[in-house]
Amino acid sequence: MNSFHQSPVKDTALMRDVYADTMIAMARADEALVALDADLMNSVGMRPFAREFPERTFNCGVQEANMIGVAAGLSATGKKPFTHTFGPFATRRCCDQVFISAAYAGLNVKIIGSDPGITAAFNGGTHMPFEDMGIMRGIPTATVLEPVDNAMLKSLLWQIKDLYGVYYMRMMRKEPYQIYDEGDSFTIGKGIVLRDGGDVAIFASGVLVREALEAAKLLHEQGVDAAVINLFTWKPADRELIAAYAARTGAVVTVENHNVINGLGSAVAEVLCDSAPAPLGRIGCQDQFGEVGPQDYLLARYHMSARDIAEKAMETIARKKA
Repeated sequence: MNSFHQSPVKDTALMRDVYADTMIAMARADEALVALDADLMNSVGMRPFAREFPERTFNCGVQEANMIGVAAGLSATGKKPFTHTFGPFATRRCCDQVFISAAYAGLNVKIIGSDPGITAAFNGGTHMPFEDMGIMRGIPTATVLEPVDNAMLKSLLWQIKDLYGVYYMRMMRKEPYQIYDEGDSFTIGKGIVLRDGGDVAIFASGVLVREALEAAKLLHEQGVDAAVINLFTWKPADRELIAAYAARTGAVVTVENHNVINGLGSAVAEVLCDSAPAPLGRIGCQDQFGEVGPQDYLLARYHMSARDIAEKAMETIARKKA
């Protein structure tokens, strides 16, 4: 049974450090694991991995597309390659190589894209991927994930190490808010109900799960009973859970640190259209480019805050009543 923090606090560990430490632990346990990077090993904290496993570390330089090709080749020899670069370069710049060299070829490549959406902060618009998950959702057979905190990141890394295929995982590098506890279990493709409710269902992912939980508290003050569900797997989405809560509440809100086009909202909308019609409100980037700024500023700039979510929920409930 997982325990959930309804009032999350910031973790003391950087997500990049948990990633690097977990990669080292996995490499000690599995000689087939190799790590590839595109000249960002310092940024993601992988220097200790390189020191311990120099023969299993490949810094491909600023050649992201080539890195995916190298990873595909390593997979063909029986290795388990994990690649990393910033989210936009792991997806926009590498799309054809991921599609052809990895997925179409039926190979085993894990792709980590760091600093998604507003977590890119001062790296600015060119490094602020609001489209990465959508790009990867469109690649046949690819699994698309967004861990919310360090406990989930660690668990998912160990899982995908032994799962064959193309997996894309976006993650921030700094301290996440802690939702789960060390040792909690997570099933890829299954959402997690963090808070039950019958008036509206809020499906959230990544750094915005905390905002969704805070929004549920604001709604409670207004007499609205909001469910909050963490959909950390965007593809394959948990169709049964989405349909069940859409039917139960009659109003759905999606919350994503991503473009609302072809993101989490689109994944949920596909389920609603197929099997559970309900009014849908979408919180996320409204088809815009990123920009430079601190994360708190960007949260407000793109209307992703708890208050924005609560307002969207009330609008969506009104549509249900109408």
